[in-house]
Amino acid sequence: MVPGAVPDATSSSWSARLRGHGPAGAALVCRALGLVGLVGLVGLLVAGCGGAGSAGRHGAGHTNAAADRSAAAAAVRLSILPSGGSIDRAPNRGITVTAVGGRISRVTVHTTGDRVTGTLNAAGTVWHSTWALGVSQRYTVIATAADTSGTPITARRSFRTLTPAQTFSAEIVEGYGQTYGVGMPIILYFDRPIANRAAVERSLQVSTSKPVTGSWYWDAPCRLAPVCLYFRPRHYWPAHTHVSFTGHLNGVEVAPGVYGDHTLTQKFVIGTPLTVVASAALHYMNVYRNGKLFAHWPISTGRPGDDTPNGNYLTIEKANPVDMIGPGYNIEVPWSVRFTWSGDYLHDAYWSVGEQGFTNVSHGCVNMPPADAEIYYQMAVPGDPVKIVGSPVAGTWDNGWTMWFLPWKKWLRGSALHEAVRAGPHGSTFVSLSRHGSTAAPVHQSTP
Repeated sequence: MVPGAVPDATSSSWSARLRGHGPAGAALVCRALGLVGLVGLVGLLVAGCGGAGSAGRHGAGHTNAAADRSAAAAAVRLSILPSGGSIDRAPNRGITVTAVGGRISRVTVHTTGDRVTGTLNAAGTVWHSTWALGVSQRYTVIATAADTSGTPITARRSFRTLTPAQTFSAEIVEGYGQTYGVGMPIILYFDRPIANRAAVERSLQVSTSKPVTGSWYWDAPCRLAPVCLYFRPRHYWPAHTHVSFTGHLNGVEVAPGVYGDHTLTQKFVIGTPLTVVASAALHYMNVYRNGKLFAHWPISTGRPGDDTPNGNYLTIEKANPVDMIGPGYNIEVPWSVRFTWSGDYLHDAYWSVGEQGFTNVSHGCVNMPPADAEIYYQMAVPGDPVKIVGSPVAGTWDNGWTMWFLPWKKWLRGSALHEAVRAGPHGSTFVSLSRHGSTAAPVHQSTP
């Protein structure tokens, strides 16, 4: 099972929690139910404006200094948007500070919400906040600029952002500090339809301890929410990668008048590679650990009519035991690791040991010898790849975590931006990919 999450210390408004239940109450012999859910949301940025100057005529020295300040004030003009004293009704636009006749030297934003960061253009004349501004927040922007002589002027502006009549929420499946398999996607659930999907993707930041190229994919409707959004690497995650996710959704308008009102954050770790390849035709499964063959075990998969479907699945949850119920039976099954929503598991099947390695007799699950099932159970975490081959039946999209059913090119088309994401220790960047899969110049930087 996906472990429960604890609040992320970087989130000012939400705590993450797992709302699913374990499989101990699952129904249907190898077709049980259960699982997940997590949470967290969004908050952001900042603004200001102004300019001033004065001159005096009390002595030559005072006159010259005052004249210099007056000339600087006349030469350098600072503007800040949103303007002071206003209600910002477009928080997704962020804050813009512009200097005319000089260069910006410092921009500071004060707010009780999320810290506001921004970037300055190469000329030093325009500063813009990185993310949307949080809704229902007060901001004070203090900006300083100087002319060519270095004489500074400072502008200060305060404003509030709107309080939206409608908001959306998002949840993340991953738990704080938990360990997942190399196939585990970042999974987000949204509570309502998302019209401006591109704006959502631009608000998402992925940082990884090892370089990773991946992409977002929209799935609507999905099995567990009105809209799902997944991030999957092009290839499996590198082992022991530390992943940090931030959804800067606060202030993002996803439909007319519908805004995010929280920042969603999470951190998790990718564990040791553990992969299963189970053959329904040969009645054996191979287990690979750290890329090397770890075990070759006899199995029995679904009998005709209850065939275990082919596909590149991921483990979802596990429990010992799982109560499996079907026509004529109600049995507690030890060492059970789930890989479909319809109830397919890899599990201990002490009652079919004689058939394992020779014929298929299960109701859809992968039956394993008791000792082998326990060994696998103890190693498995959510997101470990499970590949079923040799079945006459194909798997079904969304019956489980089926993100690896799709080849990379088709997965990439599921992004609203149709761009890949290059992640690393300093954040993530959107990149365009050529027909040959090579990366082009970055088109958007997702780091503050």
